[in-house]
Amino acid sequence: MLIRHVRARRARAGSVGALIAFACLVVTFAAQAQEIEPRQYSNVPVGVNFLVSGYSHTDGGLAFDSSLPLTDPQLETNSGVLGYARALDFWGRSGKIDAGVAYTGLSGSAKYLGGPVERTVDGFSDPVVRLSVNLFGAPSLDAKNFASYKPDLIVGAALQVSVPAGQYDETRLVNIGTNRWFFRPSLGISKAAGPWIMEATAAATFFTDNTEFFNGNRRSQDPMYGIQGHLIRGFKSGIWGAVDVTYFWGGSTTINGEAKNDLQRNWRVGATFAAPINARQSIKLVATDGVSARTGNSYTQFGAYWQYRWGGGI
Repeated sequence: MLIRHVRARRARAGSVGALIAFACLVVTFAAQAQEIEPRQYSNVPVGVNFLVSGYSHTDGGLAFDSSLPLTDPQLETNSGVLGYARALDFWGRSGKIDAGVAYTGLSGSAKYLGGPVERTVDGFSDPVVRLSVNLFGAPSLDAKNFASYKPDLIVGAALQVSVPAGQYDETRLVNIGTNRWFFRPSLGISKAAGPWIMEATAAATFFTDNTEFFNGNRRSQDPMYGIQGHLIRGFKSGIWGAVDVTYFWGGSTTINGEAKNDLQRNWRVGATFAAPINARQSIKLVATDGVSARTGNSYTQFGAYWQYRWGGGI
C-alpha cells in the first residue's frame, strides 16, 4: 500500500509538472505591434513564478518600430532577453503579471528620403509590463487541484504597457528605444479539442507622441490594430508546437502635424516549439517571417529561450 501511495503521488506530481510545462508561459520582450504569441491565456497554478532568458535575432526591417520612415532596410539585431512572470488569483479567476526587457545590438543600413542611413548601436530596449486575467474557463487553482484541470473554452483579457526607458538618441533616426509609451489592450479566446488548441486574439495599440523625434520633431501615430491565430498541438509529455499567423493594420503617422503615407497592412507567419527539460525547466524555439508589408518593413526573426519555474507547490 505504501509503495502504491508513493507511486501515485509521483504520478500526480509528474502530471502537474507536464501540465505546467504544456502551459509554458511566454514573456514578451520587445515592444512591437506585430508580435506572435501562442498560449497567452493558458492556465497555470496560482503562485507559480517564471524566469525566462534567451536570445533573439532579427534581420531585415526594424522590429521595434515598424512605422519608421525607412526604405530598403537591411538591419540586423541580436538580443539577450530576460523576463519574469507570476501566476495570480483574481477573485477566483486565474491571471498573471509579466515583465521583460532585452539588451540589443543593432547594425545595418537603410534609406531615408532616398539617402543612405547607417547605424551601429547597442543598449536596452523599452521594458514592457503586462497584466492578464482569464475571464471565463480558467479558474484560479492551486497545484493539487490543477492536476485534474482540463482546459476547454477560455476567454481572457490583458493590458500591456511599454515604458520609454530604452536607448534613444534624438539626433539619430534608428534607435533601440522608441521614446514614447504605448498601451495595448487585448482580448483572446482559446478552445481545446483533445490534444489540439485553437486560439485567436485581437488587440489595439495606442501610442503617446514622441516629442523628440529626429532632431526635435514631434511624431504622432494613429492606433495599430492586430489579430493573430494559432493552431497548437500538445502531447502528454509536455511538448507542444504551434503554427501562427498575424495581421496588423493602421498606425499612420504625422510629423509636426504633416500626415505621412505610411498606413500599415502587414502579414506575418510563424512556428513555435516548446519542450520540458524536467518539472521546473523548459525550452522554447520561435521562428517568424513577414509575408507581405505595405511599407517595406518586413523582417525575419529567430529566438531560443530557457524557462525556469518555482513556487506554487510544484
